[in-house]
Amino acid sequence: MALIVQKFGGTSVGSVERIQAVAQRVCKTVQAGNSLVVVVSAMGKTTDGLVKLASQISQNPNRREMDMLLSTGEQVTIALLSMALQELGQPAISMTGAQVGIVTEAEHTRARILHIETDRLLRHINQGKVVVVAGFQGISSTGELEITTLGRGGSDTSAVALAAAIQADFCEIYTDVPGILTTDPRLVPEAQLMDAITCNEMLELASLGAKVLHPRSVEIARNYGVPLVVRSSWTEDPGTWVTSRKPQERSLVNLEIARPVDAVEFDTNQAKVALLRVPDKPGVAAKLFGEIARQNVDVDLIIQSIHEGNSNDIAFTVTTPILKRAEAVASAIAPALRNPSNPKSDEAEVMIEQDIAKVSISGAGMIGRPGVAAKMFATLAAAGVNIQMISTSEVKVSCVVDAADCDRAVTALSKAFEVAAGEQGSRGAEAQRSRGAEQIFNTQHSALSTPHSRPVCGVALDMNQARLAIRQVPDKAGMAAKLFGILAQHNISVDMIIQSQRCRLINGVPKRDIAFTVPRMDGETAQKLLTQVAAELGWGEVVLDSAIAKVSIVGAGMVGQPGIASKMFEALAQHQINIQMIATSEIKISCVVAQEQGVKALQVIHAAFDLAGSEKFVVPA
Repeated sequence: MALIVQKFGGTSVGSVERIQAVAQRVCKTVQAGNSLVVVVSAMGKTTDGLVKLASQISQNPNRREMDMLLSTGEQVTIALLSMALQELGQPAISMTGAQVGIVTEAEHTRARILHIETDRLLRHINQGKVVVVAGFQGISSTGELEITTLGRGGSDTSAVALAAAIQADFCEIYTDVPGILTTDPRLVPEAQLMDAITCNEMLELASLGAKVLHPRSVEIARNYGVPLVVRSSWTEDPGTWVTSRKPQERSLVNLEIARPVDAVEFDTNQAKVALLRVPDKPGVAAKLFGEIARQNVDVDLIIQSIHEGNSNDIAFTVTTPILKRAEAVASAIAPALRNPSNPKSDEAEVMIEQDIAKVSISGAGMIGRPGVAAKMFATLAAAGVNIQMISTSEVKVSCVVDAADCDRAVTALSKAFEVAAGEQGSRGAEAQRSRGAEQIFNTQHSALSTPHSRPVCGVALDMNQARLAIRQVPDKAGMAAKLFGILAQHNISVDMIIQSQRCRLINGVPKRDIAFTVPRMDGETAQKLLTQVAAELGWGEVVLDSAIAKVSIVGAGMVGQPGIASKMFEALAQHQINIQMIATSEIKISCVVAQEQGVKALQVIHAAFDLAGSEKFVVPA
């Protein structure tokens, strides 16, 4: 007998007939000897309809009243599903988020869960009832007992948080696709179903716009070790398991806001190779990293900064023992990247930097928390540590610094985030943990086929980002802290962050350009905020570009395989898709391209990695 939490999304409960079908499925699960909590969303497009109603009343509706309005959608579903279960002879009770004990911050429309009071819920379970819970909502911890909502994807978050709180055996997320696919089947019908994926990989894909699971739900599953499976509402297929390693002991108090960082890691075995002023045209990155792959040089971080005029800077880090080989490859390829009409120009100049270290903070709690990266930068600034390169992902933020500053940086970060430091012995630490989680999963679920063995498990497209470029930022400790601190104060999340490798002297002050991406809806606000302080802080122009798309590959298996990046870049080059920015982490490579080329970029990369399956998936309306 298992204790299971099941979640059904809006399409799964979009009509009376579908609610009755869900009731049949729930009864079948109970008859197999299981205890059940069922979390549901509002029916179909109910929430969209409510938002439209509000917009007809007010152009800027009060957020408290929006929570009051939107929370009614789920109440309709829980009552109807409970009635359907009772008609089948199955004892059931419907409960709102408040009744089931989901206590949140007093933050309307985007509250985070603080804790869940489970006594009433467990009492009903022990009485043999199916408890049908309204997802997406809770009640504030203040004395006013305000109804709150959890924001987009909130029903996923409710379900996984309940599973963690009652220590469920697993949580099933039912949706309109058969599980987690290698990409969006609406854009690539041949997308392939995965048997399993690690939490870290899923966090990256979810944050990149894969809509099957909300990142916050995956964050909770990773932090509390909740076994998670995504399945189709329409079939009995096994779906996709989301695996996680055994987590550190963690309190269920402050469930979503406790300690965002689990560890501080460092790697002093690093060197940087940069090619400055390479032509800004399709194929340049493919040519460079194609040769790097042929010479079997494994790179760690890769960044391509914003272009100035018609050129970009591309930099990458390698482990110290292979620096000479990497330098030789870069020097050999540089002449081929220069303008044929002026081969002796300063284009594609190779710059080598040794005596550097990579310092990282890691943890699933960083998602959607603008203040975490800003706190890291502020901590390094206070310690007098200047940042040379920045790499961001959903589970890690890494900074390249002078090797002489490494110990000071690690000590300061460990104190600031209240965690112990641990040396990152190699680039593969994150992936090794991911693979370890898969091994644990396979031992526990030996009846299922093994998780994906390909180096790349999925491709994602994010069409909802904008890029900001700040020209001529003084190259000194504290600048990144000030910049991203301003955005954090206004709750603006930052995704890719890239500093140019070129440092120019302007009136005796060394300056670099910094570019980063934010949600498109925050682009104009961010530009306005940063323009207001530009003169005071010695910055130049703040440029906004909303016509971009970000395409990414994700996979724990790409570690130690030099050809992965070059294959991605080559696929784009073959279709004349120019790469505007590049940023990487251990398990992700992201490229910014023009918005109108985003879908094509996704499709050609998916094909390049041979991720298509034999079956075409049609997403139900």
